[in-house]
Amino acid sequence: MTRQWSIRPDPGKPVPRTAMVMAAGLGKRMRPLTATRPKPLVQVAGKPLIDHVFDRLGAAGVRRAIVNVHYLADTLEAHLEQRFADIEVIVSDERGRLMETGGGLVQARDLLGDEPVFVLNSDNLWIDGPVDSLKLLAARWDDATMDALLLMVPLARAHNHRGAGDFHLGSDGRITRRRRPGTVAPFAYTGIQIIHPRLIADWPEGPFSTNLFWDRAIAAGRAYGQVHQGLWFDVGTPAAIPRTEALLLDA
Repeated sequence: MTRQWSIRPDPGKPVPRTAMVMAAGLGKRMRPLTATRPKPLVQVAGKPLIDHVFDRLGAAGVRRAIVNVHYLADTLEAHLEQRFADIEVIVSDERGRLMETGGGLVQARDLLGDEPVFVLNSDNLWIDGPVDSLKLLAARWDDATMDALLLMVPLARAHNHRGAGDFHLGSDGRITRRRRPGTVAPFAYTGIQIIHPRLIADWPEGPFSTNLFWDRAIAAGRAYGQVHQGLWFDVGTPAAIPRTEALLLDA
């Protein structure tokens, strides 16, 4: 049985109006499909991956998105300009240097504002459960106790995922890391989270991973997890696309 933490969500809480969509990666594992297009524009079920993400953002009520770009940035920017009339899109330009996820947050820090924001990987593909997953995250958010709230999926339901899991989830909702190499953690990170921009502080120079900020939040007891109730797909390789599309037909 998947253990759920017991704090009840407040359905009246507003959804963050701003999101950051991570779209600057090189997409090496998706080659050869990314030889001529950025990974966010690879199509799954007849739609570019980033369109799936923006559809979910729009449905949840997000109205402003910062998108970082690097690889084939002109192509991605042209797509963003013609596709998303319902969401204001602001580009965080990493053409000069790919900053990774943590460095990308730092570079976009002044654009994020000072309220909690969604941060999503652009290659996510998920189906909501009984409740909109982004709204569920927003309802779970507690600004007094949290700096990061990660949407996680049980490893057994992480379709196409080949990892050994990322986190353990305590009875109070706090997360901890997989305990040591060679072991398995029961939950995989989906690439979807809410963070408070106050977490973006005291960063190193150059590119680095968001893991730095997460580890600080975990050490402070301010990193929490929420279990995803629907379907989630790791679409990281060309082989994952037909498997995902077949599962979507049965959903």
